[in-house]
Amino acid sequence: MAPPDKVVVHPLVLLSIVDHYSRVAKDTRKRVVGVMLGVKDSKGRIDVTNSYAVPFEEDEKDPSIWFLDHSYHETMFAMFKKINAKELVVGWYSTGPKLREADLDIHDLITNYNPNPVLVIVDVQPKELGIPTKAYYCIDAVSEDGTQKAQKTFMHIQSEIGAYEAEEIGVEHLLRDVKDAKVSTLADQVISKVHALKGLEERLKEIKQYLDAVLSERLPINHEIMGQLQDVFNLLPNLNMEQMVTAFAVKSNDMMLVMYLSSLVRSVVALHNLINNKVVNKESERAKDAAEEGIVAPADKGKEKEKGKETEKEKEKA
Repeated sequence: MAPPDKVVVHPLVLLSIVDHYSRVAKDTRKRVVGVMLGVKDSKGRIDVTNSYAVPFEEDEKDPSIWFLDHSYHETMFAMFKKINAKELVVGWYSTGPKLREADLDIHDLITNYNPNPVLVIVDVQPKELGIPTKAYYCIDAVSEDGTQKAQKTFMHIQSEIGAYEAEEIGVEHLLRDVKDAKVSTLADQVISKVHALKGLEERLKEIKQYLDAVLSERLPINHEIMGQLQDVFNLLPNLNMEQMVTAFAVKSNDMMLVMYLSSLVRSVVALHNLINNKVVNKESERAKDAAEEGIVAPADKGKEKEKGKETEKEKEKA
């Protein structure tokens, strides 16, 4: 079996971890710990599809003193296995938000249920945009000169947020219920675009820092990363082409024309409503003045003439 290469955390797991933290350690400096269930393929990809909380305590003054109820874990795992036998123990999670001294010891305990588990640290209160998960697995670090014994240490691996089709539908319905009704759809779209652009800015800054470190020889050249960056730049459109510039100009002019016409229509409709309002106000003022002076309005005079003609016709018939 290949070593872990990528960890895909599913939405249900994130919701369970946030709920666990809110119930146990909200507004405190404590962290919560739990076990992750999922599947692992032959290429090293791990899909974390489920999780459950485990009672955990640690001494804030002495990080080496901690307690994890593995009996509770074994009971919970036995019940989960009855529901879905395909889900196995793939690792454990922590709300860190960083690695701690006791994490290697906890990791050794989890190896009793999986020979090569992963640790996922979930930042439940992220201060920066991006994926709130970081994944690690344990390796034996050997010194180059061979004078020291091999020591276990954590190695960072790629992590991402993924979901099956059924989970995506459930998340969409959940977000639909969570959305604020006071915020319009357009405002929501603008906010999403702003967050996306901020995230892109952070990624570009990280790329710049990495390239600066490589140029200054503080970091060695990683040809795999360079190849991926080259693929990114190759996918960028060539904006210096005359056809591309013309197409952008035509598209922008069409959109601006629609906005200009809509502004004209709104102005005409507002002016029309203003004129109608003035006409109605003048008629009401005239009627009020006529009523105060005892003068019958022309329309009322016409009605009185018609009534007089009707009474004369009735008299002639009689």
